Amino acid sequence: MSQEREQDFRPVNQVLGSQPSLGPIPADQILPWTVIALASYFIVNGVFGGIFQEEFQKWLWTILMTGWGIGTWWILTGGRSWSFLSKFIGVPAWTRGFARYQSLLEVNHEAKNRKTKRQRRRK
Repeated sequence: MSQEREQDFRPVNQVLGSQPSLGPIPADQILPWTVIALASYFIVNGVFGGIFQEEFQKWLWTILMTGWGIGTWWILTGGRSWSFLSKFIGVPAWTRGFARYQSLLEVNHEAKNRKTKRQRRRK
């Protein structure tokens, strides 16, 4: 009886279907967060580096900009990244149409063909 019962249930891996992560950070957010952090560092230290007189102020603004950028990105693309990012994929506009052939060398090409076809039929 116990052998039949063990065959009814199969062990399931708990990790199946879960999103990969690096600690508390979701794996799909690591690359964008790195880009945001580097961009904020270069903006604060490169572009606005002369404004700040102390090193502490540069790092404070770098951390604030990085936090703001990461927070915004996480809100926009968090659990359902497809809901925001799919808005930027261009959808093709399919139309069905037929263009009439117009020769660049002869303007009256169709009229010429019609005349020759009618003449052949009458003879």
